[in-house]
Amino acid sequence: MRDGETKRDIRDTDLDRPALEAALARIWNTPEGLWGTLATVDHKIIGRRYVITAFVFLALGGVLAMLMRLQLAQPEARVLGPDRYNQIFTMHGSNMMFLFAVPVMEAVGVYLVPLMVGTRNIAFPRLNAFSYWIFLAGGALLWISFVLDMGPDVGWFAYVPLSGPQYGFGKRADIWAQMITFTELSALAVSVEIVVTILKQRAPGMSLDKIPLFVWSMLVTSFVVIMAMPAIMIASSTLILDRLVGTHLFNPAEGGDVLLWQHLFWFFGHPEVYIIFLPAVGMVSTMTATFARRPVFGDLAMVMALIATGILAFGLWVHHMFVTGLPRLGESFFTASSMAIAIPAGVQIFCWLATLWDGKPIFKTPLLFVIGFIVTFVIGGLTGVMVASVPFDTQVHDTYFVVAHFHYVLIGGAVFPLLGAIYYWFPKITGRMMSESLGRWAFWLIFIGFNMTFFPMHLLGLQGMPRRIYTYQPDMPWHDVNLFVSVSSLILVAGFLLFFFDAIRSARRGLPAGDNPWDAPTLEWATSSPPPSFNFSYIPVVKAANPLWEQPDVLAVAGGLRINSRELIISTVASAEPEAREASPRNSIWPFVAALATTVMLISSIFTPWAVVWGSIPIAVALIGWFWPKGTPEDES
Repeated sequence: MRDGETKRDIRDTDLDRPALEAALARIWNTPEGLWGTLATVDHKIIGRRYVITAFVFLALGGVLAMLMRLQLAQPEARVLGPDRYNQIFTMHGSNMMFLFAVPVMEAVGVYLVPLMVGTRNIAFPRLNAFSYWIFLAGGALLWISFVLDMGPDVGWFAYVPLSGPQYGFGKRADIWAQMITFTELSALAVSVEIVVTILKQRAPGMSLDKIPLFVWSMLVTSFVVIMAMPAIMIASSTLILDRLVGTHLFNPAEGGDVLLWQHLFWFFGHPEVYIIFLPAVGMVSTMTATFARRPVFGDLAMVMALIATGILAFGLWVHHMFVTGLPRLGESFFTASSMAIAIPAGVQIFCWLATLWDGKPIFKTPLLFVIGFIVTFVIGGLTGVMVASVPFDTQVHDTYFVVAHFHYVLIGGAVFPLLGAIYYWFPKITGRMMSESLGRWAFWLIFIGFNMTFFPMHLLGLQGMPRRIYTYQPDMPWHDVNLFVSVSSLILVAGFLLFFFDAIRSARRGLPAGDNPWDAPTLEWATSSPPPSFNFSYIPVVKAANPLWEQPDVLAVAGGLRINSRELIISTVASAEPEAREASPRNSIWPFVAALATTVMLISSIFTPWAVVWGSIPIAVALIGWFWPKGTPEDES
């Protein structure tokens, strides 16, 4: 008997299903009202908040993109001045990379991973709540500063010395650096939670060879985040020290090194592309299997490709620095590694094509986005191999060719799968279906609008149009293509507006979905849609890689958990054999209080270094309240 157990403990095997579900709802539900909103630790509620907030940032970033396209549609346009354009350019990139792309991919993992591995909550659920509030605070800091005309204006990469104290006057660069601290702290927290959830909270029997490919992708992504994010946090922190304390770490006149910033930034910045791409790979694998009506071809090859991509991602960062005067031998190494990473990507694409070829594909909206992803990502991958070549990169560096390339990689490689995943998992989250007809219209508008917008940018780059210019002269041969791009972007916007309209309408009035409308094989569909607060009435026992297809006794259960307190099964890493029962923390206001205290300290430190000293006091108080023993196992976790 564990410490704290009494004879009055009630087990899930003591009650029939209706009585069990009522008892579990009492202990796992989130209270109504403001208190419940601030104190919840339910991974599904927090995951939904992450996704909705990230899509709000996507919409805001899209507005900024349209303003830039309006400015560039004509030579010598006066829609935006150079200062405001620099702010909008920086805000667009920073918003899309740090407030949308990475957070939304982790958000889908926060919602789905516990369901897909058969547990009742994510590991460290209070840390999960804290991570969301920190993410929200970082986004609010960036956008409020922009509204107040204090928005960063140094590019989403904030190269020194432009962002340093010599040229970056005011607080704009400081706000950018602290926004990085907020978002990367949030990302690191989520990654730790996902790793522990996958390795230690899987349903009994879900050995490593039975983990869904999406879960594998989130595991690899989380490890990449844990290894890459500290580099950008160090970079932003040292930039703050240069600007506020006078450390001169990036000042060559005082023994600093300007290129050190680029090494630190891109050691994070290129793995970040795969932090965004790897979850998309898992989404595509999941949707491909469901709509091809067969398991993914080459499951082991897919897992090995995920791991290889995660490892190789750390050997590419210098291909962003080919024109900085680095040794030629080093450049040749990074050219080779940049081309080598195309191998696992090619393996994945061929496995998806083989799955569709050998299956009986059903061309629903999610599968259309999968096919759109394959087309656009292959184009982005081919241009990626081109810019991995030093001679070619030297010619197109800092031109619109690179802009076209990374939009093909990021939108084609991440946004297309993400939109397909929203259509796919929308019934799981809301219990309602999105419109199939509106979904097809949205797909074709987005697919056509995207290619008409970004493919001509390759031509602009080959014609020599530089990035990050707010206007150009009429005698330059770029006017017609720029006008075409700007008009085409309206088609892309129309597609996204139709997607948002469909999602909002369907959440309220969509057709009821049922528990498993796609007849999908993975474990998240074994519970109701939307899932109850406790996820599963009984913890399932997994005996196959696709349990809802291959396991006739999928409702075989692991019993013995207490239902008058929050309790989880802890399993072994390799074979997922149950080894302990562990309390899961209850709802608590302290993660919100800790996030609020951290926010005040970080924002105040922009204006005085002493804020770090005095701001640590309320943070310490919040952490003491968070971890103070309260007499129950759930409150002491």
